[in-house]
Amino acid sequence: MTVGPSLSAKHDVSRLTAWGRLLRRFSLDELPVLINVIVGNMSLVGPRPLPEKYGPRFNVYQNRRHAVRPGITGLAQTEGRNLLSWEAKFDYDIHYVENHNFLIDMRILFKTFLQVIKGVGVRSETQEIMPEFMGSRPTENQSSSSSTNEK
Repeated sequence: MTVGPSLSAKHDVSRLTAWGRLLRRFSLDELPVLINVIVGNMSLVGPRPLPEKYGPRFNVYQNRRHAVRPGITGLAQTEGRNLLSWEAKFDYDIHYVENHNFLIDMRILFKTFLQVIKGVGVRSETQEIMPEFMGSRPTENQSSSSSTNEK
């Protein structure tokens, strides 16, 4: 897979204020997204929506994440958030698509609540926001990894 610095936010550190970092740390910047849940465009739990420009970069496996309604939080967020690689995020998303049910959703919501309170995993390791997804080689992410089969 190819990743690169966020092209839409080259200077992430300089453009985020202390107030903005606080909002991000406790995910308060996500509150406006609740409007999309109320309207019915999103769910509370599901794969996080990604920018439309990523669409052509998805392979067939990664496109399977669109089989369910996108969510404010998801399995990938509770299992590492921005600390995960893009491959791992897609594997968790597909695992959720294949196995979601009410109990899994409740577990994800509970874990999300705990992580928001603790401010865990907001920053990626190399920059303030997650590196941009630039696409995958055709053979990457062809089946769920064994680490997600037990979630």
